[in-house]
Amino acid sequence: MHILALPKWYPNAEDVQLGDFIQKQFEAVSHVARVSVVYVAPATQASWHVDESSAGDLWEIRSFFRSAKNGPAVFRRAVNFLRYWRTMATALAWVRKERGKPDLAHVHVLTAPALVARWLKLKWSLPYLVTEHGSSYITGAWQTRSPLTKAVDRWLMRDAARVTAVSPHLAAALQRNGLANDLVVVPNIVPGMDRPLPTPGQATDFLMVADVVDNIKNISGVLRAFQKASAGRPEWRLTIIGGGPDLKMLQELSRTLGVDAQVQWLGRMENTAVLDRMAVCGTVIINSNVETFSIVTGEALALGKPVIATRCGGPEAFIRDANGVLIPPNDDAALAAAMLDVAAKHGEFQPQKQRDSLGGKFTPSAVAQQYLTVYRSILGNG
Repeated sequence: MHILALPKWYPNAEDVQLGDFIQKQFEAVSHVARVSVVYVAPATQASWHVDESSAGDLWEIRSFFRSAKNGPAVFRRAVNFLRYWRTMATALAWVRKERGKPDLAHVHVLTAPALVARWLKLKWSLPYLVTEHGSSYITGAWQTRSPLTKAVDRWLMRDAARVTAVSPHLAAALQRNGLANDLVVVPNIVPGMDRPLPTPGQATDFLMVADVVDNIKNISGVLRAFQKASAGRPEWRLTIIGGGPDLKMLQELSRTLGVDAQVQWLGRMENTAVLDRMAVCGTVIINSNVETFSIVTGEALALGKPVIATRCGGPEAFIRDANGVLIPPNDDAALAAAMLDVAAKHGEFQPQKQRDSLGGKFTPSAVAQQYLTVYRSILGNG
């Protein structure tokens, strides 16, 4: 079985964290099927990279077209769309020449890759599957888009052979917005299960891993809660991994709050490096206003760490009373209290029990088998 993967997000030299969870899914699937990934995106200059995995049958094309910078916005969008389409057509021709015709197209995240898949349905008679990860359907951002954009998205979803979502929370949001009805939930892979369990870290060493987009991840709330919880405790530490548009604003906030000496900003890091740092921390914090899945919650448990997380849609699938603390979103006082509580009873969180609480459904082999079942049902050989 040959799967053509068309992700909107994918790790690349400019952003090593972008869609790394999507790459992990296709790496897992490549052990049960042939997978050819085509990722096309704008950049400051055109470039072309082809990579072949040393494990599994995974072949990746990352192709970048030069983004239009001059002229009115409507003109730039039109030029970029044509360049995207031309670059994509070149990459697809290369896949077919080198790897043969695919059996199925698997889109991750609307809209442009799904338009390509819809075109291939006509051109190559390929059925396509859409997997959605985006939080915009939950936050209300998708509802503010133009009527034409929403109509196109609904059409692309309806025309797909199958639609999957990474959590029941996201699946329900897609249904509420009239995008899909007969959805299948296939979770993301949780990395770290194959690593030796590290020893518990310092109870006062807190870690946050997130895109630095404050209205979604509420990092400012973590800084305010940390200031309150660590008052008179200069040994407390907070590390933040990630990059994004609000970095400078949040670094300035940490200085204003007087906790700058206790906060470390590590920027964007590849997943292996993230797991290395997580292995030595004490507690992981997820303070998001919305999460469709929350891989970070799963990673923390896989490494035996206690978790403080908001009830924002994703962490609830992982957190129980015995392995962490759930708090309301956007509640600085509740977060500060949880940090003090977890630090005080840190020794009660046993690493093996933390890992065991995940069960087995988030492993690479389990997720790959779920996708293989979906593929076979679409192709009529399941």
